[in-house]
Amino acid sequence: MNKSWTCATNDDGKANIAFALGIVAVALAGSAARKLGWIDHETLLRTVIGANGLLIAWNGNRMPKRWVPSAWARRVHRVGGWSMTVSGSVYAGLFAFAPLSVAYPWGAAAVAGGIAVTMVYCLTVRQAAKA
Repeated sequence: MNKSWTCATNDDGKANIAFALGIVAVALAGSAARKLGWIDHETLLRTVIGANGLLIAWNGNRMPKRWVPSAWARRVHRVGGWSMTVSGSVYAGLFAFAPLSVAYPWGAAAVAGGIAVTMVYCLTVRQAAKA
């Protein structure tokens, strides 16, 4: 492979900005629908916060597809992508179906767990590389 390495390409940035603008559009449309009485406040909250979970899952799904120069980094991207995809999906699912009193703490725990799995694996790979 004769690719030059960069942290993120313009396509990655454009896709993230497009997804974020989509979330803003959903929030604005939901706010208008709420003012018209079509949906209630809780539905709007669930929709917008659930979309954030989908963003986490989507970025996690894209992580292993990014090109990185070393085998160790590719392993970290695979594990990190897997853990963030699962945690983002759990987060979105909780906000879609669970009571909000359950969704807030367990959704945060799911995302924190995904980050923790990725960080612990990074430290494990780093220790193995030093040995």
